[in-house]
Amino acid sequence: MKKTIIFLLSAITLSIFSFSLRAQDRKMNVEDFEKRKQAYVKEKAALTDEEAQRYFPLNSELNQKKFELNRQYRQKLEKARKNNQKMSDEEYRQIIENDVELKMKEAELEKEYSAKFDKVLSPEKLFKAQQAEKTFIQQEVARFREQEKSKGKNK
Repeated sequence: MKKTIIFLLSAITLSIFSFSLRAQDRKMNVEDFEKRKQAYVKEKAALTDEEAQRYFPLNSELNQKKFELNRQYRQKLEKARKNNQKMSDEEYRQIIENDVELKMKEAELEKEYSAKFDKVLSPEKLFKAQQAEKTFIQQEVARFREQEKSKGKNK
């Protein structure tokens, strides 16, 4: 159960992180996003300044590594799609295997960082911080979609 929650949080975080980088072209300020996320998480998880100083760099490091794994996966996927408009079953199998490999590597990272997080925060605060990050990201996605919807209506 804990691993599932951590995996879901990671997936959401990665998707938002990659989304936020792509959104830079739309004038989204990634630094501002990170500052607001950290303030939100710090408040909701009741992190002390010392805990926050230890937690956020570690969390950012994990997210960056996951982002890089996903970037590599997307590159492989794009290459396969560009090289062959009509892909064979073998090429689809390779994509599926790459997807499974990505999930396994992400799970390995989660396990590695779980031990590191245990040294930084209590289980309760870690859980609250992860939940707060997930909530913040969901709120940001909803807010961004609403803004995009409003922009579309104004055109």
